[in-house]
Amino acid sequence: MSFRLAAYAVCLEQGRVLLARHVAGNGETTWTLPGGGVQHAEDPFDAVTRELSEETGYDGVVERLLGVDSRVIPAAVARAGVEHQNVGVYYRVRVTGGRLRAEPNGETVEPNWTPLGGVTSLRRSSLVDTGLALARTVPATGHITPTPVGGLIQH
Repeated sequence: MSFRLAAYAVCLEQGRVLLARHVAGNGETTWTLPGGGVQHAEDPFDAVTRELSEETGYDGVVERLLGVDSRVIPAAVARAGVEHQNVGVYYRVRVTGGRLRAEPNGETVEPNWTPLGGVTSLRRSSLVDTGLALARTVPATGHITPTPVGGLIQH
């Protein structure tokens, strides 16, 4: 089994959410939240603002923990062909400065403030829906119903 711990920023401003287009190794693109893997010995709290800066050019400050999403992806549908657990830590992050730009030499391009009403029409990672649901409901437990496995990309 493989394992990944990641931190994601939910940045909301004036009815918009900050998204970025992720380009997979095969060239396919999906919209996602700024964020990514937590490095060895790094706190997810620090990782989320580092990832925001790397992927969008923005500086930010964590306002609150929104929740944690944990899912196990069976080997039959996992990219590497082995069972994979992904744990995503979602934070509400306020942009405090910087300048919007694409990630230099990275997989994340086209950061964009997207109207909330237009999100459902995008080809997007389920991370977007999970982050927005957590931001909308702010559950006391930090838990929402997980996205079904196989539903990692939304249309």
